[in-house]
Amino acid sequence: MFRLTLVAALLSSAAYAQSTEITIGRQLEPPHLDPTSAAAAAIDEVVYTNVFEGLTKFTESGAVVPGLAQSWEISEDGLTYTFALATGVTFHDGTAMDAEDVKFSLDRARAEDSQNAQKALFAGIADVTVIDPATVQVTLSQPDGNFLFNMAWGDAVIVAPESIDAIKQTPIGTGPFKFEAWRQGDSITLVQNPDYWGEMPALTRATIKYISDPTAAFAAMMAQDIDAFSGFPAPENLPLFEADPRFQVLVGSTEGETILSTNNKMPPLDNVLVRQAIAHAIDRQAIIDGAMFGLGTPIGTHFAPHNPAYVDLTGNSAYDPEKSRALLAEAGLPDGFTTTLKLPPPSYARRGGEIVAAQLRAVGIETEITNLEWAQWLEEVFRGKDFGLTIVSHTEPFDIGIYARPDYYFQYDNPDFQALMQTLTGTTDPDARMELLAQAQTMISEDYVNGYLFQLGAATVADARLEGLWQNAPTQATDLTGIRWTE
Repeated sequence: MFRLTLVAALLSSAAYAQSTEITIGRQLEPPHLDPTSAAAAAIDEVVYTNVFEGLTKFTESGAVVPGLAQSWEISEDGLTYTFALATGVTFHDGTAMDAEDVKFSLDRARAEDSQNAQKALFAGIADVTVIDPATVQVTLSQPDGNFLFNMAWGDAVIVAPESIDAIKQTPIGTGPFKFEAWRQGDSITLVQNPDYWGEMPALTRATIKYISDPTAAFAAMMAQDIDAFSGFPAPENLPLFEADPRFQVLVGSTEGETILSTNNKMPPLDNVLVRQAIAHAIDRQAIIDGAMFGLGTPIGTHFAPHNPAYVDLTGNSAYDPEKSRALLAEAGLPDGFTTTLKLPPPSYARRGGEIVAAQLRAVGIETEITNLEWAQWLEEVFRGKDFGLTIVSHTEPFDIGIYARPDYYFQYDNPDFQALMQTLTGTTDPDARMELLAQAQTMISEDYVNGYLFQLGAATVADARLEGLWQNAPTQATDLTGIRWTE
């Protein structure tokens, strides 16, 4: 009996070592699969680097490295970027990827009728010229120290005109994985692209399984029905996995500034005294402990604490209920007021929302809570701006520039900040950029644009035999390219 058990165990271990398939759990299903026309992070979590590629890309460390552009030259005035494209690259439908596709993608993203959620990334492009099939030249209207960084965003991936009409349901890119199937409400399956131009991944098939309920996610992981869960939604259970030799727990950082987003044009939230009162009513640590079981870092502005330019401004909005009440009285609202609190599906929002509501209630601010699915949140809050307060984690990298967009969903319109961001864009000196970033962080903190809660932590629970999973999340991605099974 012992010999049979031992043999079975060895066979099982060998099977895993030779396996090339994986099932990864995620909490949030995307509304569609076009990263160039929506803000939902769940889209990039499927397609970034896997299905679609850009001129440049992010590594796990956050470094920007060559993607479809193998190299580039920058003119002395900083205005012209000449990209040498990888050769022999084809889209998943067999059509060639060349400079015309790059021009199409960038022109589409910056067009007047562009639906790109990060259209501002492309606003500085004055012209895109095809030199030859393997060379494209991008001319900027002014120098931009962030340009190569911006081209690494999921919103800047290269797409083809031939497949653009069906991209939302049938994404066709140049990446190492091809889209195979989407079972709505259940899973998305990707398969290895046998004609990939770059280094072939170890995995031949990956299924991304959607489990929205934290309790169900815990059960599925414990039963080993899934091999890994990226962005594990039940941090209270992490100690159980850490104590179980079948699993590994990876805890890292993200670019996710989790904020109490505030509609800056909705009375009385258009009054800075009211926004300041809200900020002082919030006990960040209580939210981190209660909603995230300690997995998070307090922030006082919209900037990642691990960034070298970060300034700790948490003192500007320290928890002080008495000061909050005094500010409300000064604003002419001694009895408080009522507003809406619309919450998207993630655990940090739903759990955190209940805690925030109780903290606001303690100073006289009543909130009418509505739980929304992502499609509803995008329609009502992000696009419709029909909200008072909401909680969301902005997981895009280095995205303080969104505060320079008056039509962005929280509707902050400060010409001084807009001018500051314009100066930053045209500045390449590292020390000068650090100073400008410090000013930018301070300005939005002192304007109390939003309630700054915490930097979202990244927790991944996985089978102990997997390697190559990202620990940190420098962008919105479930990068499959380096994952493999080991003994």
